[in-house]
Amino acid sequence: MSVKLLWQPAHHHHTNLGRYMTWLREQPQFGIVTDDYQTLWEWSVNNTDVFWKSLWLYFNVISDGFSPEKPAQQGVMPQVRWFEGAHLNYAEHVFRQYSDERPALIFSSEQQAAHAISWAEVRHQTALLAEWLKEQGVEPGDRVVGYLPNIPAATVAFLATASLGAVWSSASPDFGAASVLERFGQIEPKVLIAVNGYSYGGKIFDKTAVVHELRENMPSVRQTVLINYVSGADTLPDTIDWDQLLSPDKNTPELTFQRVEFNHPLWVLYSSGTTGTPKAIVHSQGGMLLEHLKYGAFHNDVQPGERFFWFTTTGWMMWNYLNAMLLGGATIVLYDGSPGHPDMGCLWRLVSEQKVQHMGVSAAYILAVMKAGFAPNSLDLSALRSIGSTGSPLPPEGFDWVYKHVKSDVWLTSMSGGTDVCTAFIGGNPLWPVYEGEIQCRALGCAMESWDEQGQPLHDEVGEMIVTVPMPCMPIGFWNDPDGSKYYGSYFEDFPGKWRHGDWIRITPRGGIVILGRSDATLNRQGIRIGTSEIYRSVEQLPEIRDSLIINIEKEDGDSYMPLFVALKPGFELTEDLKKRIAKQLRTDYSPRHVPDEVILVPDIPYTISGKKLELPVKKILMGKPLAQSVNIGSVRNPEAFLFFEGLSNRK
Repeated sequence: MSVKLLWQPAHHHHTNLGRYMTWLREQPQFGIVTDDYQTLWEWSVNNTDVFWKSLWLYFNVISDGFSPEKPAQQGVMPQVRWFEGAHLNYAEHVFRQYSDERPALIFSSEQQAAHAISWAEVRHQTALLAEWLKEQGVEPGDRVVGYLPNIPAATVAFLATASLGAVWSSASPDFGAASVLERFGQIEPKVLIAVNGYSYGGKIFDKTAVVHELRENMPSVRQTVLINYVSGADTLPDTIDWDQLLSPDKNTPELTFQRVEFNHPLWVLYSSGTTGTPKAIVHSQGGMLLEHLKYGAFHNDVQPGERFFWFTTTGWMMWNYLNAMLLGGATIVLYDGSPGHPDMGCLWRLVSEQKVQHMGVSAAYILAVMKAGFAPNSLDLSALRSIGSTGSPLPPEGFDWVYKHVKSDVWLTSMSGGTDVCTAFIGGNPLWPVYEGEIQCRALGCAMESWDEQGQPLHDEVGEMIVTVPMPCMPIGFWNDPDGSKYYGSYFEDFPGKWRHGDWIRITPRGGIVILGRSDATLNRQGIRIGTSEIYRSVEQLPEIRDSLIINIEKEDGDSYMPLFVALKPGFELTEDLKKRIAKQLRTDYSPRHVPDEVILVPDIPYTISGKKLELPVKKILMGKPLAQSVNIGSVRNPEAFLFFEGLSNRK
């Protein structure tokens, strides 16, 4: 079946990837001379030691204690150590990009118009905060946490923490106290930095009571810094005022950087925690530095001086990735607020007004704008050259909409990775075309394959996403997992020595990748694997359908039951005619196996706070498992959606 070509690259040698290939050609010790991405990728995964050393030299990593003669990698997954003996600092590489010619940040919110923040101001605040943290006894390895929106203060707090070799962790203020305590409580922070409230959808939310509860239940916290971000919120005693602490009237102390071992923790991210306490995933200073330099330069093609925007909260790993673009000399654009307030054009207007070159959003956001009928091409998007999409698979109609209603010559870089690695395994390639519904390529250094249950590679067939060689961005472990058993069980149990990511994928003959959903939620109908995203892509084309969720329950007799749950737009009813059209749509788009056994109307579809459908917990509830054992409610954006499924389970 032919696949629609949507975009063709124009300037090979003007890309960072092209420059890297030219540089490799001039470095005979690496043994690779090519202008072909596929050849370069094969070299990068078959010669991991050489490849990661080449990046070390190409990006001129600042460090003590490592020479290129030493091996870059020792051990096998998951007991891998990288660049043993090297000492470096992530924040030092960020401030290497200091410039008086361009701002470090541009910030906009529902409450504030966009304004630039200079590198001088960022360095001033970072140096003051780092000095104060040291005075509080924060040392390398200690934890500093932020209960913060995506505001400049969050970036400053992270950079100050990293400069000391301390460990950063953040959560968005739309998380409730219990959810935050499940995360921060595991890592026992010394310092909490928080806002008094935040704005979303035109409403102010006072969070001082939550901040008080966090302090009361985290005895490890010695000091709390409070940012008076919204007016009208309550005050909190015994807190340090952010504005006074980082006053512009104070002299700027020297900003120093504590170089720590390559595998020293940089930050802690958390799994969604939908089926239990969130896993505290620890990433290293060096691993994140090399990976973010690589991916930002080669797979996002971010050039020095460009403006990079990704709509995210501090509770999503894309916030960490957004800040990582400072490493390549970009100005990062931060936005705090609802992406749909006052309408679905607010983010596009920001991109237009600030002449943003790179814009990133979730796939769900693209589909929401598409359904809302907003046309971004009504704005001046002349500066925009790439749009990133992640969070869930972007269906083919999402690709088409971007090229019809955003910009016909924009480079659409759908990508997929996750909190587990704080980057993308697969994503953009400025040297290859964009085809409808496909992610362009496997990233350099990522030896990813599609495998069957016996561990055999599949070609142009659906299988498990498996990574066969280690990468520095893989976690150095989970917090409070001294023997590594939780870490091992999460990724390596099914295929020892190989990373099982938990997605169903198909690698096309072109080298592109199609993701069909999570493998633990995959539908198995009569021996045929069906990705949940296929169902959603087809059903949600119908004008009556607002949202949908599908599961498949296997029965003891070998049969199965596959219900489709649909939420309708206002004014519509689930008639027999609509049920027939749903079945016809699925049969036409895919196959009779895709047709559900039953279509059931629901008030709402449950989602995680980060925007992922909760298929597996629904399946567990309908199989008789109590709600409390099926899902961690603190990780759910709309927990009331589960009431219907609880009631349905009780009736069965």
